[in-house]
Amino acid sequence: MNQIEVFEEIDAPPPVVWDVLLEFESYPEWNPFVRAIEGVPSEGEQLRVRIEPPGARGMTFRPEVVAVEENRRLVWLGRLVVPFAFDGYHEFHLEPIDEGERTRLLHRETFRGALVPLLADLESLEAGFAAMNSAVKARAESRVGAAEPDS
Repeated sequence: MNQIEVFEEIDAPPPVVWDVLLEFESYPEWNPFVRAIEGVPSEGEQLRVRIEPPGARGMTFRPEVVAVEENRRLVWLGRLVVPFAFDGYHEFHLEPIDEGERTRLLHRETFRGALVPLLADLESLEAGFAAMNSAVKARAESRVGAAEPDS
């Protein structure tokens, strides 16, 4: 088993961060790692996800959504052909901090399977996670800033 975990503290409440994560149609405009997601983020649904890790070859896969908790958690499971050859369990967790005014975003992937050492470039994936988290932060914080009245 291999795991990547990247955290980001965001100066925006979880519902704002959640909205940014679920606006799949705008990903090509701002997301440097997950370039596209098609589908409905509901349990049991299949998504079409296109990632482009920095310095590595992009790939498109079709994971199944396995958990959705509004404003808290989105999880999907991607598989390469057969179970346990190469499985990727991808999670976004939103944790409210500072009385819900801010959010700690956890972006995690857990890889399992015999082909993981051959197929997973963990270093470039981790760089992609960090780039996406930074982009989520910038987008969510700009929305909070735009909503604040001038003093």
